[in-house]
Amino acid sequence: MNLADVQTPLASKPSLRDRLMRHVLVPLAIVWLIGTLLSAGIANYFAQKAFDRSLLDDAYAVAGHVRLTDAWPPQLDIDLSSSEIGSLLFDQSESMFFAVYRENGTLLAGHGGLNGPSGSDTAKSSIEFGDIYFQGRPMRSVVLHQSEPAPFKVVVAQTNRSRTRLLEQLLMYSILPQMLLFAGIALWLRRAIAGDLQPLVNLEEAVEQRDAADLTPMVVASDTQDVDKLNTSINALLARIQDGLNAQREFSGNVAHELRTPLAGIRALAEYGLQSEQPATWKEQLALIKDSSMRASHLADQLLALALADEADLSLRREPVRLDELVTTSIVQASARARALHVDLGATGLEHAVSVMGSATLIEGILNNLIDNALRYGRPAAPQMAEVTVSLVQSPEGLELIVVDNGPGLAPAECERLLQRGAQGHLGQGLRQGAGFGLSIVTRYAQLLGAQFWLANTAQGSGLEAHLRFKTPHAPEAQTH
Repeated sequence: MNLADVQTPLASKPSLRDRLMRHVLVPLAIVWLIGTLLSAGIANYFAQKAFDRSLLDDAYAVAGHVRLTDAWPPQLDIDLSSSEIGSLLFDQSESMFFAVYRENGTLLAGHGGLNGPSGSDTAKSSIEFGDIYFQGRPMRSVVLHQSEPAPFKVVVAQTNRSRTRLLEQLLMYSILPQMLLFAGIALWLRRAIAGDLQPLVNLEEAVEQRDAADLTPMVVASDTQDVDKLNTSINALLARIQDGLNAQREFSGNVAHELRTPLAGIRALAEYGLQSEQPATWKEQLALIKDSSMRASHLADQLLALALADEADLSLRREPVRLDELVTTSIVQASARARALHVDLGATGLEHAVSVMGSATLIEGILNNLIDNALRYGRPAAPQMAEVTVSLVQSPEGLELIVVDNGPGLAPAECERLLQRGAQGHLGQGLRQGAGFGLSIVTRYAQLLGAQFWLANTAQGSGLEAHLRFKTPHAPEAQTH
C-alpha cells in the first residue's frame, strides 16, 4: 500500500472541524426550530383567547338589548337600530357581522345566513367558538345561547386579518433576532473549534515535516488534555521505534563482532588443510572445523535469542504454560548430549502438572541455556561423575525452577558478573566455548516474564544452583502424569 492509496479516500472524508460544527449546529437548529414552533403555537393560543373574549363581549352586548314587546302575546325584539348596532360592534381593523335568532330559528335581526361552525343548535345557555366562512371570507365566530327573557341565540363573527398580522409580526420579530443569534453562534463556534483544533493541525504538520531518521520527541504546545495525550502517545511510539532500531543495531554489531572470529578461524583451518597433502592432516583439520562450526552455530543461536528477547519486549503475550511439560521436553532433548558427555541428567518435582503465566518460547530458552551451561561447566573433578538436576519446587515465595550441578561452583563476585552480557568465567575462557551470552539471555528472559533469576553455590559448597522464581505462586494441579 502506497501513500496515494491512503490519501485518495481521505480526500472524500469531512474534516474534524466540519463534523464538530455539524454535530453542534444541527441539534441546535432543531431545538431552535422546535422552540420557535412552540412559541408560535403558544402565542396563537393566547391571541385566540383574547380575540375570542372580545367576540364574546360583543355577543353579550348584543344579547343585552334583546327585549320582550308589550303586545300580547309578547314577542322578542331588539331595542337598537341597525346604525346603533353597527356602532356597538365597530372595529377599525376588522369587519363585524352579527345575527339574532329566535328559538324556532327565524332571524330576529342581523345578517341572514350567519350561523355557528356546526350550523345547528347546541345546548341552551352554552357558548360555542369556531372558524367559519361567511360571504367567501374566513372568520372567527361565537354562538351565545340565552334563555331570558325568552330563548334565543346571538351569533357574532369577525374577520381575522388583525390576528393574522399580529401573529406574523410576532413570528418575524422573534425569528429574525434568533436567526441572527444563530448565525453569530455558528461563526463563534467555527472560530472556537478551529482554535481548539489548531494544536492538532500543528501536530499533523510536525509529523509530516519530520524526517524518517529523526526520532526525537515532538513538542507541540496545547491547552487541551487530549492533544497532550496524543502527543505523548506519539512520543512513546517514537521511543519504542528508537529502542527497536537500537536493538537492531546492537544485534547487527554483535553478529558482526562475534561471528568474525570463528568464521576467520574456520577459514584459516580450511586453508591450512588445503595446503597439506597428508590425509591425517585433512582429518584433523576437518575435526577442528567441525568444532569451530558448532561453536559458531551455538553463538548464532544465542544472538538470535537476544534478538527474540528484544522483540518479546515489544510484543509479549502471556498465556498459561505447562512448566512440567517444558522441563520434560528439555530433558529429553538434552539427554543424548548428556550421555555423550557422561553427565547424569535428571529432574525432580514433575509428579504433578504445574502451570505458570508466561511465554513457552522464553521459558524453553531459559531451560536450554541453563542446561547447556550446566553440561559445559558443571563438571566435578575426576573420578566423581557429573550430575545435573532440574527441579520444580513450590516455596512460600512462589514457584521455583532450579538447575543444579555438582561442579566447582563460582566465587560470589562471579555470580553477579556472569549475568551481564559478554561476561565469561574462568572455565569458559579456558575451554574457549561460548561468548558469554547464555546467562545474560536467561536474565533478560526472566525480566520479560516478571520472574527473579540468580546464581548461588549449593549448600554443600560444591556445585552451582541457578534459580528462576515466578512471583505469583501456583499450586500444583490435581492432574498427574
